[in-house]
Amino acid sequence: MNRSVFVTGGNRGIGAAVAAAFAADGDKVAASHRTGSPPDGVLGVHADVTVPGQVEKALREAEAAHGPVEVVVANAGITRDRPALRMSDEQFEEVLSTNLTGAFATVRAALTSMLPARRGRVVLVSSALGFLGSPGQTNYASAKAGLVGMARSLAWELGDRGITVNVVAPGIIETDMTAPLSERRMEDLMRMTPLGRPGRVEEVVAAVRFLASEQASYITGAVLPVSGGIGMGH
Repeated sequence: MNRSVFVTGGNRGIGAAVAAAFAADGDKVAASHRTGSPPDGVLGVHADVTVPGQVEKALREAEAAHGPVEVVVANAGITRDRPALRMSDEQFEEVLSTNLTGAFATVRAALTSMLPARRGRVVLVSSALGFLGSPGQTNYASAKAGLVGMARSLAWELGDRGITVNVVAPGIIETDMTAPLSERRMEDLMRMTPLGRPGRVEEVVAAVRFLASEQASYITGAVLPVSGGIGMGH
């Protein structure tokens, strides 16, 4: 392939693996990052998706190097876990600003190129915990659930322009975001997971690559769980 691909949060975990996989496929890939740096072979563009104008500027830099964006993966995300009664407004808003509003800003910026071309692939990275809820993660679950409504609304708006919008919903994946989970919490989550194990990053990557492919041209507004069965049926 030789598409222009833009990934947010491409400096670690799922985002870095997604960016590297598209680059390995022959795509021209740019990845935004707030800290660190993206994998080799990927153009790094600094952006904090919560700061107005930064993701738009980063996307324009990517397009200057690679041409109009044809695939966008909104992956940037953070956690600020705390029980609701002890969660500050700032902790709630910071997570929604990054995980939900930042995804909207990213997609909106990409659409300025996709709409005239009448083609494009949008993939939003949500979480199975957005369907289940999770103690101490009111902010995170709210943001991740919101991505589903966003995708389905955009699917209606963009379907007649040849642009698909879909969601990948990972379960418990072995990344630095799940590393701090206590042994007891991990055991609880594995009891809720029919396959009984954490997922691997490459399993999430495979789902993202499929939804961005030509083979998925008739799929839009869908939620693809990569969760080992946790949260199935939601």
